[in-house]
Amino acid sequence: MKIKSTITLLFIFILLSSFNKKQGPPPLLPNVILIVADDLGYGDVSCYGQTKFHTPNIDQLAKEGMLFTQHYAGAPVCAPSRCALLTGRHTGHASIRGNRKTNKEGDYPLPEADVTIQQMFQKEGYTTGMFGKWGLGYPGSSGDVINKGTDFFFGYYGHLAAHNYYPEYLWNNDDKFFINKNNHYSNNVYAPALIQDSVLTFIERNKNRPFFLYLPTTIPHAELAAPESYMSKYKDKFGEEQPYKGIKTIKVATRFGAYDAQKSPKAAFAAMINVLDDQVGQMIAKLKEEGIYDNTIIIFTSDNGPHKEGGAAPDYFNSNGGLRGYKRDLYEGGIRVPLIMSWPGKIKSGKSDFISANWDLMPTFADIIHTEPLKNVDGVSLYSVIFDQLDLQMQHPYLYWEFHEEGGKQAIREGKWKAIKLNVMHSAKTRIELYDLEKDVSETKDVSGQYPEILKHMIELMRKAHTFNAAFKF
Repeated sequence: MKIKSTITLLFIFILLSSFNKKQGPPPLLPNVILIVADDLGYGDVSCYGQTKFHTPNIDQLAKEGMLFTQHYAGAPVCAPSRCALLTGRHTGHASIRGNRKTNKEGDYPLPEADVTIQQMFQKEGYTTGMFGKWGLGYPGSSGDVINKGTDFFFGYYGHLAAHNYYPEYLWNNDDKFFINKNNHYSNNVYAPALIQDSVLTFIERNKNRPFFLYLPTTIPHAELAAPESYMSKYKDKFGEEQPYKGIKTIKVATRFGAYDAQKSPKAAFAAMINVLDDQVGQMIAKLKEEGIYDNTIIIFTSDNGPHKEGGAAPDYFNSNGGLRGYKRDLYEGGIRVPLIMSWPGKIKSGKSDFISANWDLMPTFADIIHTEPLKNVDGVSLYSVIFDQLDLQMQHPYLYWEFHEEGGKQAIREGKWKAIKLNVMHSAKTRIELYDLEKDVSETKDVSGQYPEILKHMIELMRKAHTFNAAFKF
């Protein structure tokens, strides 16, 4: 009898425990803001070494959160880099591996089967917003931003349109939002400011529900342009400037995609990053005003290394942080980018030298919001890095990139070793270089002749990492 009573009481206790777990309030889901700058180099913010101008708001994020020193973009140009970031697959497996144009207003689209970060968040009950440059499909395509998990979209569909900072229209979901004050080459309404207004409104309207805010800003990609209130801070600061002759000089019939003229390109570049930094500060202030800052994760990164277009001077600003290469290179300067992750009181503050890439963000987010990670992704979750559980952290076996312009390029990093294959599409010109990044992070000394077995191993890894893609093939 006593045994029966004990069993009955134990059963009731288990039942009540189960009931309480089911009926209790769900854990508070964090908001997530992902900021992706356009062509911002490893050395283009002051917490990564920039000295010619300062980025106090971005620096504050780094101070409160974690700054990664060995983080990589998905590719050295826009579309494949964003595809890798949003789908969690490197360019050897990704659907989009280059900046491929279409005859539509927008770029080669993500296929229907690809699942994005936005769709993952949407499935978990998040409201999703995307503000800035999409670049992964045109309106009505399988890669339409609305079809890929976005509830609210305001910005540019394609790369060409996003070259211009004073456009005649932007897209508001699937409708054109005309900016009449910018007609006929009039530079009256600065698109990043208009987009920022939408960002702050999105935060305010969704403060009482979990949201994912994806902000692929166009700053600091060419053209080089900023409002006069910002330009005036930097004019004459960098000495006599060499003007850039753009479309207003050569009188092209339309500005769509072509870069505007700029009398002071260095001042404009610094002013643009000043705009970006101020916008980060405005978002932080808005989150605090709405009482949700402490429950919001902010991630800041870039899509590739610094550009040399529109009059830009990356060498003058040391935009690649002393690394070799620029945008379109698979040397470190073309693909190593900033990564800052901040969540007050949660993410450990400090620096991490963990070797990571933007395709790690999807599995990291999956762990943070406690959802099942997607299958067939190349990323590893950075959860244990940012929450100081390094003994549990999974390492990358290697990182891989391929690039389908300039004769074709491949690169692979395994530990301290980095191999780069050039002129992949032209066998007579193909060459392979090997670098020891621990001793030579600037990739000045090719040691392929000294380590033939390591080189052979790296070539085999490249072969395994590359899968066939009919739209983007070597």
